[in-house]
Amino acid sequence: MIGLEDRQMMVRHIDTAHAAGARLRPACEVAGITVRTLQRWRAEHGLIVGDRRPVAERPMPSHALTAEERAGILAVANEPRFAALPPARIVPMLADENVYLASESSFQRVLRAHGQNRHRGRSRAPQPSRAPTTHVATAPGQVWCWDMTYLPTRVQGQWFYLYLILDLYSRKIVGWEIHETDDADHAVHLVKRTALAEGVHAMATKPVLHGDNGSTLKATTVLAMLHWLGVKPSYSRPRVSDDNAFVESLFKTAKYRPEFPAHGFDNLEAARAWGHDFVRWYNFEHRHSGIRYVTPAQRHAGEDSAILERRHQTYLQARERHPARWSGRTRDWSPIGAVTLNPERDAVILDHLHAEDKKRLVA
Repeated sequence: MIGLEDRQMMVRHIDTAHAAGARLRPACEVAGITVRTLQRWRAEHGLIVGDRRPVAERPMPSHALTAEERAGILAVANEPRFAALPPARIVPMLADENVYLASESSFQRVLRAHGQNRHRGRSRAPQPSRAPTTHVATAPGQVWCWDMTYLPTRVQGQWFYLYLILDLYSRKIVGWEIHETDDADHAVHLVKRTALAEGVHAMATKPVLHGDNGSTLKATTVLAMLHWLGVKPSYSRPRVSDDNAFVESLFKTAKYRPEFPAHGFDNLEAARAWGHDFVRWYNFEHRHSGIRYVTPAQRHAGEDSAILERRHQTYLQARERHPARWSGRTRDWSPIGAVTLNPERDAVILDHLHAEDKKRLVA
């Protein structure tokens, strides 16, 4: 957008060059405009009133949200159950209730207009890193991720230790324990108990268990238990902290929950009670953004396809009611397929998927 004074000066320079013998088209190109633009400025009083686009009156689109609809969006977003949730989680929850008020972007715009669309929490963006060996999960029980994290106590320098196993495909926490000490025996007990609970002994193909290079998870007793169970161990690259990104992300979710005590746990019983409540919420209530906002338990049980199909039908009905509000397809509610842990390259993933297809055909 060129200001009025700049337009007038530019046209004077073009006229001077043209009067001196320069052709009009090259003179306009040097000035950065076209001959048609120059003609329009002169014909439409553009050299007198300037650019009128900033003050132009634009009618409200006929399919825009009404004032009542915007007020309804704001009221729903401020309900107690949604007060701490972003639109990305509010919209799927409403879809599960067969309710469609507006798209996620419309929620964002309404909240932004009322100053309620701000970043929440103390987190920061993750840093990218080079990807190592790839693991691909196409169903629950194929790839597990595990790690240990510190839980603060009221006593400075004293910690509790959370051991946790996550199913890569469904994101479900399949095993966890909290202890006062960091000991390989705790890891042995956890992996054995989890394998029994998930029925690893009956699996034709045992899961891969991916962890970091910590001494606890690589202890001889842990490796012996994994060998006895038939579970294949996998480890992150040395000195790379984010090769186990799914579990690290889960720990971050846990520690930034409102229920997490900012000043530490009073005792081991309090830490375990918090762990029980968190795992229940994460598995059965938390709509995970990485799996189309269904809960890990629903995906682990194979219920996600039916849930996402119902959401899709809800959106199709909403588009039929107000077709002018939809410029294209409805929101993508298709189920998430294969999940990769630290993908190296597309060829590795494609080869794995082709191998899985061949196994299904043979079966």
